[in-house]
Amino acid sequence: MCRQSATVCLTKSPTAAQRGVSGIAERLAVLRDPRDRRGRRHSLVSVLLTACCAVLAGARSYLAVGQWARHAPLDALARLGVRAAGPLGVRRAPSSSTIRRLLTLVCPGGLADLLGRDPAGTRHLAVDGKAARGSRTDTGPAAHLLSAVLEGGRTVSQLRVPDKTTEVTGFPKLLAPFDLAGVVVTADALHTHREHARWLVEAKKAHYVLVVKRNQPTLHGVMRSLPWKEVTARRYDREAGHGRRETRSVRTLTVTGLGLDFPHVAQAAKIHRHRTDLKTGKITRETVYAITDLPAREASPQAIGQLARAHWGIEAVSETPRSARTPRRSAQGTDRRTWPRCPASRSAPCAPPGTTASPPACARSPTRPSPVRWT
Repeated sequence: MCRQSATVCLTKSPTAAQRGVSGIAERLAVLRDPRDRRGRRHSLVSVLLTACCAVLAGARSYLAVGQWARHAPLDALARLGVRAAGPLGVRRAPSSSTIRRLLTLVCPGGLADLLGRDPAGTRHLAVDGKAARGSRTDTGPAAHLLSAVLEGGRTVSQLRVPDKTTEVTGFPKLLAPFDLAGVVVTADALHTHREHARWLVEAKKAHYVLVVKRNQPTLHGVMRSLPWKEVTARRYDREAGHGRRETRSVRTLTVTGLGLDFPHVAQAAKIHRHRTDLKTGKITRETVYAITDLPAREASPQAIGQLARAHWGIEAVSETPRSARTPRRSAQGTDRRTWPRCPASRSAPCAPPGTTASPPACARSPTRPSPVRWT
């Protein structure tokens, strides 16, 4: 069964060779088609690629995906793998019902693992969870995704956290299929658990850098009471950008024999951030504590500061911009959304952004003829 849903897995855990394939179509070709062999008109790869391109173009429903596919040019359908039929070689895109039926049969776990990058041999892996914007419905809450991302924004895999549970239970499920030997895994304070640290070091042969906050009151109290004023291993970084000036100081301390009770811990770090808003002059200060199993000879204050800063980049990967999912409404209640580009024209959008014009024919649902009234 799939580790993310109750559907049957289309593939087992992908190998390193399968993740190393550069083309998306070649990766999707290893998936098993869940449909019966009789009556197949469109291949599994062509349907998945069509749905992917439609979503990138702005489609937010199965009906919109089908409309985009129906109005897509023939050269685009050919590149997506839609087969040609008839003596003239006309390519007919899959319908909305076909796309909907097939997407509901695809297991999310195997698909996410197959399209992700292989973390083996990398230096850093960040784990964090975010609620997907625009995914909330009238009957259910927003989808909460737990993501594993490499440096540079390359996603390894994503796991949807089931309702009425937390990210803590999904942490080992997300990282279990991958080889993490020698990889430094960073996570926020929610995942600072003894079981997670012991599992990473003993079972996965990995390293960890975990944030300590007040959700662990005993551990946080011990971290604050450490002799930070006597620490000589320090690192200062100053930079200006995004309308603010920031100074960061990192202090590391070897905690052997200091009474810090945590599995395989070797160092503690204190990160202090001092930010100044260049426009308003507002000053904010923040102090964050972290623990790691890396000794001082392998993780200097500069290296720990770089790992902590790289972990923040997962927020830009996990969250989807609001404009790409949820249309904004003006004060009068009109729907001011940016319509996707027309399939018939690659240069001009369907409607000028920020206008209240009705959607064009390419994004509008097919209308029915009005009934005839007899007099």
